[in-house]
Amino acid sequence: MSGAETDGKRTVPLGSWVATDFEVVAEFHDNMPTGLTVTDEGRIFVSFPRWGDEVPFTVAEVVDGSPVAYPDAEVNAWSEERAGSSLVSVQSVITDPVGHVWILDSGSPSFSPWVEGGPKLVEVDPASDTIVRTVPISPEAMTRTTYLNDVRFDFSRGRAGFAYITDSQPRGALIVVDLHDGRSWARLRGHPTTSADDRFQAIVQGVVHDNYAVGVDGIAISASGDTIHYCCLAGRRLHSVDADALTDPSGDEEDVAATVADLGDKCASDGLESDTEGYLYATAYEHSAVIRRAPDGTWSTVMHGPELLWPDTLAVAADGHLYLSVNQLPRAPLFNDGDDTRVPPYRVIRKHLGCRPVRLRGSH
Repeated sequence: MSGAETDGKRTVPLGSWVATDFEVVAEFHDNMPTGLTVTDEGRIFVSFPRWGDEVPFTVAEVVDGSPVAYPDAEVNAWSEERAGSSLVSVQSVITDPVGHVWILDSGSPSFSPWVEGGPKLVEVDPASDTIVRTVPISPEAMTRTTYLNDVRFDFSRGRAGFAYITDSQPRGALIVVDLHDGRSWARLRGHPTTSADDRFQAIVQGVVHDNYAVGVDGIAISASGDTIHYCCLAGRRLHSVDADALTDPSGDEEDVAATVADLGDKCASDGLESDTEGYLYATAYEHSAVIRRAPDGTWSTVMHGPELLWPDTLAVAADGHLYLSVNQLPRAPLFNDGDDTRVPPYRVIRKHLGCRPVRLRGSH
């Protein structure tokens, strides 16, 4: 970074980008990615939701820098008649504690109400590149406008572990899935901490946006698994809730809400992620940046640059890198009054921070 020493203080030019030392891993010219995950073996997977573009496949593995349909082209060929056995519109892909890749299918093409059989978790074994399980999300855990956005896993709890999913419709919720029996239930539905702030206005590249009516979006699990961090896209606060309260299906909403903590401002964010040392990472989409919260609560910037127009999903990888998908979402027709002003390529980038992913394994 260029600068000058003035009275012992380092100065930089106005408008400087302060953390530009990241590298581009992949570029996509046809479809914009949202979800991103990296297995401990270094395989990279992304998702391309069906938001109005012609999307030949909604999940892909990045092979030699290019996306390839995953786990195969057939399951990515969606039709409403086979929504339960194909991939409708995938928002997120996540590596679980034992190395399997989970696909979170929103079941909601172009944010429309979900189609029957569409909302589900799909487990893929990357050793064989085959689907080993599909877990439908119970209609009782959702409303007709539910939008399944992101997910985290803890295999150390219960008989087979739990999944925590964000429902990012304006009156959002956290959806819990018991992976032993497939039961799912919603918590904090319509709570102020999971719902979009109806007064919220985002400013991205100097443009004011008042149409980001998106509730709870980002989610991250603490290294111990005791705490779930979450945030609304239409908001600037960070919150947490106790995992014990979420995973108790017999508990009531008041018990869960009593464990919610307000952890303060953090910039408007889409994705959240965590690592084994207690750091929390958040995208700062108004600032083309990624920020990091230390265990003592202080924030710093780890990525910042003009290429980061809408930093979306974060993934901490076993190789010590923090990966990020960047997709120009504010220029997409759905968020731009029908106009498409995106300028490909869309990117996956990374930066080496020496971080390690949270992998909560159980004895089962």
